[in-house]
Amino acid sequence: MEWKASDQLIAYPDALGFMEQRIADIRTRAADECVWLLEHPPLYTAGTSAKVADLLEARFPVYDTGRGGQYTYHGPGQRVGYVMLDLKARGVQDVRKYVRDLEEWIILSLHALGLTAERRAGRVGLWVVGANGREDKIAAIGVRLRHWITFHGVSINVNPDLAHYAGIVPCGINEHGVTSLAALGVDATIADLDAALEKNWGNVFQP
Repeated sequence: MEWKASDQLIAYPDALGFMEQRIADIRTRAADECVWLLEHPPLYTAGTSAKVADLLEARFPVYDTGRGGQYTYHGPGQRVGYVMLDLKARGVQDVRKYVRDLEEWIILSLHALGLTAERRAGRVGLWVVGANGREDKIAAIGVRLRHWITFHGVSINVNPDLAHYAGIVPCGINEHGVTSLAALGVDATIADLDAALEKNWGNVFQP
C-alpha cells in the first residue's frame, strides 16, 4: 500500500490521469494499491447522477466524472482522499460495504479530532448537527470501480471557503447545508487530518 500526501494544489485532470494509470497498473500487479491525499484548485465535479439544474453558476471549471453521485465542490482547505484498492484481491466484492467502510474510516478519523460525524439513511456522506439543530455535510463520498478496482473517493472539509458551494446544489440536496471543521470550531489542520486518516486506516481496511 502506498500513501501519497501532496502539499501543492493538484489540477483535476492530473489527478484523474494518475488514478487511471494506477488502477491499470494495480490490475497487472505493476503497482501497489494507493491512497492519495491532496487538495484541488477551486472546481466543480459532476457525478453520474448530476442534474443540469443543480449547476446554478459555473463560477469554477466543471468536470464530468464517472464517479457516483451528483455535483460537488473541491478546493483549497478541503482534503480529498483518492482511494485505489483491488476489492477482488481483498475478497470484498461488495460496493455498499466498501462505501460504508469509507464512511467508517472518516467517522473514526474525525472522532480523533474531536468531532462526531454521522450517517443518515438515504444520504451518502457524513453529517454533523450544528448548534442550531441543522444537519450539515462535513464529508462527501463518490466512488467508481473498474474490474473491482476502486478510484475517486472522499472529500473532507477542513477550512475551505464554504461560499464556493453557492454555485451548485451540493449532492442534489437543498434542505441541508455544508460545513467544515473550522466552521464548527475544531482547531485542526490538514496535517492533523492526514495523520488521523492514516492512523485509522488499519482499523477499517485490512492489509
